[in-house]
Amino acid sequence: MRLIIKTIGVAVVSLFVSNVWALDPVSLEKQYASDAKQSASSIRGEKFFTSKQGKEWSCASCHGVPPTKEGKHAATDKSISPLAPAYNAKRFTDEAKVNKWFKRNCNDVLGRECSSLEKSDVMAYLNSLK
Repeated sequence: MRLIIKTIGVAVVSLFVSNVWALDPVSLEKQYASDAKQSASSIRGEKFFTSKQGKEWSCASCHGVPPTKEGKHAATDKSISPLAPAYNAKRFTDEAKVNKWFKRNCNDVLGRECSSLEKSDVMAYLNSLK
């Protein structure tokens, strides 16, 4: 009985580990592209980032163009640290924050959650900024 429990425990841990993201900006881009079953495009990402979408704002409304410097929230004037990972090493390293802010910001800009392809494209654009 003890051997079976250990085997099951290893199998469960293995399944859990396979679904955990290696959270860094490049791995995140690849994970979203994999989820979308399509390659990420920094060109599409830049267009998405700078264009007004379903609502009145674009990503750039708050994060700036390019998002390599401090931005400012369009409604609250709250300061926002640089979004591009090369300019802010803390960006895209905390899974809970990434999920929270993609969900919130996509809703603000699009009126819905972003698709995996949209996220992968934005990440490709942000990762291209050096």
